[in-house]
Formats: sequence, structure tokens, C-alpha cells
Amino acid sequence: MNMKKALCASVALATMAIAATPAYAGTAELLKRLHEKGILSDEEYAELLAEEAKPSPVAASAAPAGDTMTRATESVDSSRNVRMTESGIGLEVGPATITFSGSVNGFYVHDNPATPTARTAVTGGIASVGGNNSSAIRNGLLPGFLKVSVAAKQSGWDVGATFGMYPGINSTAYGTLGANNGGQPTALATAGIDFRQTFMTFGKPDVGTFKIGRDIGLFASEAILNDITLLSSGTPGNNVAPANTTLGRIGVGYIYTDFQPQITYTSPSFSGLQASVGVFQPLSSLTGPAESNSAPGFQGKLTYDGKFGEVATRLWVSGITQKHDVVGGGSFTGSGIDFGGKVTVGPLTATGYYYTASGLGTTVLGLFDTGVRQTGPGVAKRDSSGFYAQALATFGKVSVGGSYGESRLDYASNADRLANPNLLDVNSSYVGQVRYGLTSWVTLIGEYIHSKAVAHSGNKAESDAVALGGILFF
Repeated sequence: MNMKKALCASVALATMAIAATPAYAGTAELLKRLHEKGILSDEEYAELLAEEAKPSPVAASAAPAGDTMTRATESVDSSRNVRMTESGIGLEVGPATITFSGSVNGFYVHDNPATPTARTAVTGGIASVGGNNSSAIRNGLLPGFLKVSVAAKQSGWDVGATFGMYPGINSTAYGTLGANNGGQPTALATAGIDFRQTFMTFGKPDVGTFKIGRDIGLFASEAILNDITLLSSGTPGNNVAPANTTLGRIGVGYIYTDFQPQITYTSPSFSGLQASVGVFQPLSSLTGPAESNSAPGFQGKLTYDGKFGEVATRLWVSGITQKHDVVGGGSFTGSGIDFGGKVTVGPLTATGYYYTASGLGTTVLGLFDTGVRQTGPGVAKRDSSGFYAQALATFGKVSVGGSYGESRLDYASNADRLANPNLLDVNSSYVGQVRYGLTSWVTLIGEYIHSKAVAHSGNKAESDAVALGGILFF
């Protein structure tokens, strides 16, 4: 018994002596040292080590707060932790990353239309015609938007889902086009929510990415995404009763790509070269004969990103084709191809774009709008083409830019010419723009827009507009 007490006393004294050593020298380390020095026999070392391994409520309550916190943290399942993402606005929740992004904009737009006469009628023209000037507080080419994306890695695949809501600030008169119908500037009306994006993705870095759902199309997508009026107004359209958006350069340099149901594949990038192909929901013309389409649409896009010294370059080409089956007999295939490029040298970015199409249309109601004649026997396609050129120079927080663009539409036949003498020949506009980066989120913008529409008959209309406002991205 006396030996046992002496042993315990020795251990206690040794513990006190080593208490001043660094924190890594814990009780188990101490017992090991005593065993190595011969103070503890093998049996005694094993017995004391087993006792130390047992949890002690008293010791736990007396442990320093740091040790208690460490043990508590270690006991939590780290896969259930919630953390901030390294960049942007988002959360990492277990295996998933949830990110939020959005935008809000608003502009005061004053439009000075052409005075209506017999010589200002242009079917498909984008210049405004009216007896009075108009003022509006409205969205620009972009409505507001809120996007929520969820991404995770599962079984070696990168998977994700995206939901994008695009509400405008102006009240909408709901109809055939939903939130994209004309405006309704009256009390008690409500804004429209354009739910443009609902899609899933899955892919691998060496395989590429597959997308299933509703998202922006491939054909003409680069045209609008690189247009400087995307952040501002461009041609106002109906400024008296503002719809969800202005026109920007839609119908004045390019055809609107739209957000469409699709199944697409995008390849990995090979030294800056990347390809996308997809099958799309077939669309019926808004202005042509009734359709009952049996085949889907197809779109593809090829892009190249490269840098040559101090010159950064993005080049692209895209295409679209779809067969249309006309109710009552007959069919036609609408198709188009475009190409363009953007070059950045120091503070200057210059962009050029061109498209040509047949049966695809050219004006602002959407793909295949005015693509075929509306009257006469059989189905006859109209050819169309367009382009725009722009430049934007940035000096610190100030950017100054300008652009010019045209969209042209040809007759399908002499019968089409006789039936539609005032059909659009060319829409054009030029834009001058100044931006000021107030913060990393907020950009203030001032813009002047001159729009012109000319018919094949010689009729024409011109209008001028000024837009002042701002846009926020987060």
C-alpha cells in the first residue's frame, strides 16, 4: 500500500514538474516518459494509460475553454457546416454551393417621335411615331433579375441547377406574350415576372457540360451579350406604355436570341476554342400562317478566346435552323448564321457583328417574326441581314462609347411586294453613351439614341431619345 502511495506521489510530483512544458506534453506523453525512465512498470503504465483514456466529467468541466471548444468542434459533423463562399454572395452548405446574383436598373427615358403622316407608315419599323413627346421611368434592355444557382460534385460529376427570375419595374398588360406584353401604365396594375431560366447541368472538365431546361439560345446570343446597350436603353420602343424592356439593338443590328427550352452540350475549351450544339423547342411564327411543327430546332455556336501580346480577342460564329410545317399544307425551313468579334487593347474595346438569314425575320417580335409573307398562295421566305459596329473606351471610372447598326428585310416575291408596299426595308440607329462607375456594384449611365425606319415604298420615320439612369449588379 505504501508502495502504491509512493508511486502516486511520484507521478504527481513529476506532473507538477513538467506542467511548465509546452501544451503538447499532455498526460499520455508524461506517462510515456515515466515508463521509459523506469519509474513505471509495464503493468502500471498500461493501467494508468487506460484510466487516462476514460472520460472524466470533472476534468472536462475544469478544462480550459479552448480545449472544450476544440473537442466540441471535432464532435460536429463537418459536412453539415455552413460557410461563406470564397467569392460572390453565397453559402457552402455541406456538399452544395448556393450562390445568388442579381441586377436592378431604372431609366428616365424621353422620346421625341416622328409626327405621323401618310409617309411615316413602316410595317416593322422601330422608330416611334406619335403626336406628342413621351416620358417614362422604365427598365432598359435588361429587366431586373434574381438568379439562384446550386452546384455540387457527385460521383465525379459537376452538377447544378439554376433558377432565374426577371421582373420589370413597369406594369404589364398580360396577354399572349405574358410578361413581355405591352405596358399598362395605370394605377393598381402590377409588374411582370419573366421566369427566363430553369435549367440543370452536369459535366466533367475533360468531358464537357450538358444542359437541360430553359436558358438563352445559342444563335445571336453573343450579339446581345456584347452590345453596349445591354446595360442601358437603346431604341425605346413603346415609351408611352413601357413594356418589360426597351429594344436596345434588337431589330437594329441583330435578331433577338430569346430564352428557349433546350438540350445542349458544350465542349471543354481547347486552347481557347469551345463548341456548343443543341436541340431546341420548335417555335411557330407570330406573324406567319398557323403551324404544326413535327421536328425540333437546332442551334450551334463556336467561340475562340485568345490573347496576343496586349491584345485580348473573342471571336464567334453561330447558326440556327428549323423546319416549319404549315397547317393546311406546305413547309419552309428558317435558318441563319452570324459571326463577330471583340478586340480589347488597353482602355479600348471594339466589337463588330454581322448576320444573314432566310425565313428567320428581322424585327422585334422574335425569331421567325416576318420571316415569310403573310398572304398569297404557298409559302415564300423573306431574306434578311444586319450588322452593328461599336467601340467603348474606359478611363478610370468613366467610359465613353458609341455604336451604329442596321437590320434589313427583303420581299419574298413580287406578290409580297404588291400586298405589303410599306414593308420594312431597313431599321437603323446610332447610340452615344457615357458611363460612370459609382461603386463596384453601381454604374450611372447617360445615353442618346437616334432611330430610323425606312420602308420599301420610300416611307420613313425618325425619332430621338435620351435615357438617364443607372444599373446595379451583385
